[in-house]
Amino acid sequence: MSVMDPRRRIPRTDVVLDDPQVVEAARGVGRTTVKTIVADVQRRARAGEIPPDDVVAATVSALARSGLRPVINATGVIVHTNLGRAPLSAAATRAVTAATGPTDVEFDLDTGERARRGRTALAALAAAVPDAQDVHVVNNNAAALVLAATALAAGREIVVSRGEMVEIGDGFRLPDLLQSTGARLREVGTTNRTTAGDYAAAIGAETGFVLKVHPSNFRVEGFTAAASVAELAALPVPVVADIGSGLLAPEPLLPDEPDAATALRAGAALVTASGDKLLGGPQAGLIFGRADLVTLLRRHPLARAVRVDKLTLAALEATVRAAAPPVLLALRTDAAALRPRADRLARRLAAVGAEVVDSVAAVGGGGAPGRELPSVALALPEELARPLRLGEPPVVGRVLRGRLLLDLRTVPPDHDDALAAAVLAVTACS
Repeated sequence: MSVMDPRRRIPRTDVVLDDPQVVEAARGVGRTTVKTIVADVQRRARAGEIPPDDVVAATVSALARSGLRPVINATGVIVHTNLGRAPLSAAATRAVTAATGPTDVEFDLDTGERARRGRTALAALAAAVPDAQDVHVVNNNAAALVLAATALAAGREIVVSRGEMVEIGDGFRLPDLLQSTGARLREVGTTNRTTAGDYAAAIGAETGFVLKVHPSNFRVEGFTAAASVAELAALPVPVVADIGSGLLAPEPLLPDEPDAATALRAGAALVTASGDKLLGGPQAGLIFGRADLVTLLRRHPLARAVRVDKLTLAALEATVRAAAPPVLLALRTDAAALRPRADRLARRLAAVGAEVVDSVAAVGGGGAPGRELPSVALALPEELARPLRLGEPPVVGRVLRGRLLLDLRTVPPDHDDALAAAVLAVTACS
C-alpha cells in the first residue's frame, strides 16, 4: 500500500486566506504581507518543520508577531536601549494618537499662516528649563552634536578631553561622529586627568568650541581630575555640554548625573541631551542654550535633515507637561514596595518554583554608570528564559548564576497579571 506524501495535506493558499481565524488575525494587515506570511508557513510545512494541519494556526501566530512586539521588560534595566529605551507615559501615548491626523504642527490657526514648527513642544521645554534662552529639537542626541559641530566648527577645531572621547551604542565613536562634520578634534589632557589649564592652552584662532562630554556607560576612579563646566565657561569660546541622559533638573537619587539647568547656570553656551532616557520621552535630541547659537543651529541647512516629526513633538510635549513618566516612577520606587508584589506573584507561580529574591537594578541607557538600585525579583529556572522571550507577550528577564530573574522594578504594577499568565503559559507547554 502506498503512503500519501504528507505534504499533499498542506492547505492551498486560498484556503488559508479564507480561514476565519486568518481573516480575523489579518485585519489591518496588507494583503501582500499576509500572502507572504502564508507562503513562508507553507514552506516550513513542506520542509517538515511544522505539521500540515498546523498551517492555519502557524499563520495566525505569525500574523500576531509581525512588526514590533510589545515586551515586558523584567531585566531590571530601566532605560534598556535594546528594548526601545524609555516607555512612553499614558499621556504621551494619547498625544501620539491624537497627532496621527492633520495637526497644526507648523501652522498658526489664528492668522492662517505658517508658524514655527513644534512651537508648543518647544514652549514646554523652555518652561521646564527657564535658564535656556532658546531651545531646539532634532531626532537624537548624536544629531544634536553633529548639528552643533557643523554649524559652529566645520573646518575648525573642537577642543575635547581625551578622557571624554567616548564610544556610544553599537560601536559608534564620538571622534568619528564629530570628524564626519569636517571639524578637527584637538585632544587635551590624559585619560584620567584633564584640567581647565589643558583646555586653555589649546584654544586659538581656529577653535570653534570646547566640548564637555558626560562619559556614559563607564566611570573612571582613583587618581582623576576633570574640569567643570563653570571652569570652562571662563574661557573665551563657547562651551557645548553633552549631558547625555536628559535630566532637565537635578534628580536627588542621581546626584552625580548632570542636568540641563545646572549646566546652563554654570555657563554652558549650549547643552545637548537625549529625550528617550531619563526624561522618559520619545527619541529626540534636545538643544538648550544661548538664543544666538540656537538660532544659528536651527537655521543651518543640516537642521532640515535632522528635524523631528509631529508624533515625536506630540509625545515630547506631553512628557514634559505631564506627571512623572514611567522611567522616573521606576527609578523612584522604594524597593520595599516591590516585595508585596513579588510575594503575591510567587504564590501564584509556586507550581513552577518561583522564589522571591533581592536584586540589583540599573538606570541603563548610559545614565548613572555604576549606580546600583536595590530591587526585588522573582527567581525561576534558567531554562524558562527563551520560552518566555518567545511567548505572548514576550517577557525579557536576565540570567544570573543559573537562575532567571524577573526584576519587578522595571515591570509596572498593572503588568503583574500579564507577567504571571506568561509564565504559566510557557510552563504549561513545557
